[in-house]
Amino acid sequence: MSESVDSKDAWQLFLSSLPDGALLVDAHGRIALVNETLASYTGYAVSDLVGAPVELLVPPGVAGDHARARETFAEGAARRPFGSHTHLALVTRDGSTHQVDIALSQITLEGEPMSLALVRDLDDLHRASLHSDSELRYRLAFDISVAPIVFTDDHDKILAANDAFCDLLGRSRDELVGQDSTPFTYPLDLGLTEASLERVRRREVDAEHYTKRYVHRDGRVLIVEVARRAAYDASGHLLFNVISERDVTEERSLTAQLAHQALHDPLTGLANRALLEDRLVRARAKISRQGGFGAILMVDLDDFKDVNDSHGHLVGDQVLIAVARRLEEVARTADTLCRFGGDEFVYLVEGVHQAEQVRRIAERLLTALEQPFSVMGLSLLQHASIGVAIWDGESADDLAVLEQADLALYEAKRLGRHRYAVYSPRLHQSHSGRGHDLQALRGALTDGSLSMHFQPIVSAATTTAVGFEALMRWRHGERGWIAPSEFLGLAESTDLIGELGSFALREATRAAASWSSAPDGPYVTVNLSARQLFDPQLAQRVRTALADSGLEASRLVIEIPERAALEDAARASLIVDELRALGVGCALDGFGDGLASLAQLLHLDLRFVKIDRSLIRPPTDASLRDALVEVIVTLGHRTGIDVVAQGIETPDDLARLRQAGCNLSQGFLFSQAVPLSEVSPLMGTPLGVVDSKVNPSSISATQASTTSVS
Repeated sequence: MSESVDSKDAWQLFLSSLPDGALLVDAHGRIALVNETLASYTGYAVSDLVGAPVELLVPPGVAGDHARARETFAEGAARRPFGSHTHLALVTRDGSTHQVDIALSQITLEGEPMSLALVRDLDDLHRASLHSDSELRYRLAFDISVAPIVFTDDHDKILAANDAFCDLLGRSRDELVGQDSTPFTYPLDLGLTEASLERVRRREVDAEHYTKRYVHRDGRVLIVEVARRAAYDASGHLLFNVISERDVTEERSLTAQLAHQALHDPLTGLANRALLEDRLVRARAKISRQGGFGAILMVDLDDFKDVNDSHGHLVGDQVLIAVARRLEEVARTADTLCRFGGDEFVYLVEGVHQAEQVRRIAERLLTALEQPFSVMGLSLLQHASIGVAIWDGESADDLAVLEQADLALYEAKRLGRHRYAVYSPRLHQSHSGRGHDLQALRGALTDGSLSMHFQPIVSAATTTAVGFEALMRWRHGERGWIAPSEFLGLAESTDLIGELGSFALREATRAAASWSSAPDGPYVTVNLSARQLFDPQLAQRVRTALADSGLEASRLVIEIPERAALEDAARASLIVDELRALGVGCALDGFGDGLASLAQLLHLDLRFVKIDRSLIRPPTDASLRDALVEVIVTLGHRTGIDVVAQGIETPDDLARLRQAGCNLSQGFLFSQAVPLSEVSPLMGTPLGVVDSKVNPSSISATQASTTSVS
């Protein structure tokens, strides 16, 4: 500042032009001049400040220090720019304080020394800085957000869009800004945005959430969740809409897919049991209101097991799919066709007024399956049996209806299959007898009427017992001995088979442990049905039986039916490996009945193979059967597998097996199955002479059955 400017008016004009607060202080500490900016900032009028001591604007507690500092500065005639010293506090008229930064200079006005103070409000600077930082943070968040965000005016015109929104629609920012959402909104959803805007205009809502569809540049239809919020100024005018969006196309597709999977069979695509049960509830409620009849037709394939046994599960699955398509072709649109499980289908009939209509539907379903199925180059017949339960609005509950259809299905199969049967109360009475047998069998597990008998497995060379096969026997209190084929078949249809399996393992291992504690003592074999073999708890059941009895694992052999091994060879192999890992041996029972190939031996880690009795007796073609036995024995020896010949009843049978090289035998020539109390006399003594009073051919089916073992 040139010192030639020596007029108060000139200085006042100069101070008034400054953007910051400014004042001149004389050598006595009084304010000579002040600009309007500082006066307004402090809350005083200019006239209030001119002539007043400058300490009026200084906090009382530091007024003395301020006066001394001011005098020192005047003597030093120095210049201090903004930010060159500690920030100070300035007191306004209402007593509040503000942080300020002061720049000082010395001038001469009309021959008197003056101090020029420029005052800058640090609170304003801080607020400006915060505003700048906030705007920067917002801009960064807007630009890099993975969520599509767009700003629109009150006419839905896009004011700004981030990269995520552009990517969502496959369009550039230039294509979007200035446009409304109409060009990329799915036609049927055009009214959604307009309705939302109208609610905002009427101030019914400030924020909304809704779902709409967009059309991507490539033609894909997108499902988007929209969150819209309106921003208003102080007077209530709409400034803009902030819209955040989320693409839920894949999520909705996955949800729909999961919902479909939850209610439909993955193999055939038909309704599953859960959907059927829901439809059944609805159908019964409708019939209760409107009258008429409904029906459940339970369809069970008669020949499906043979398909799996002969051609494997891959062909079996394709047959199930083909059956589903055939049944769909003749199904009425008002009805529900369901795959109930395995090879069983259920057809729910609705809206019929006569029982005869249901019978015609059953006949139509049977007729649909008469022609052979062409599957994977094979021509396969696949007939069915159908159980029919017809009900009206006053019938029993849903579960009872399904049970009635199941009873009718059982009757259709009993009558010869390939037919249908309609439920009647008579069938329920018949079923009650089956239920009584099941109840009695459950009781046999604890009342001692169920027991294990043991038939020796002998060395073909010495005819001494090296092991025993455990066979289950049931002596009914009223009916006497019941054939294992009867009660095991009954248990196989329920979960009771698992309890019988645990009983057999427990009793067999305890018996073997009582014979000898030596690791090379006689072993015991327990054979399993297919259902028991594929029980997920099998390994645990075996482990528990061994631990409870103390029997060496090497003295237990689990017999696997050949048919089960063929049905699912890969799964059977895994189970054998699991049992072998416990130290338990495995045997293939009934080998050579025409189902499995010799190559099956190479895929299972077996300890024994038991030749089916059909190759031993009767010898309709002795030379051919002897040759086949010799091949099996030779293959077994070369793969390290012992071969047991079952059904040895005569010395001639034994001689033929010895000639073939078979090293182990089992049959009535040595002993029939005996109770545990009669096992000891069979140990250590050559066996081979049947009691002269016992003719093997006259032994009852109950005594002779050695294949129905739990």
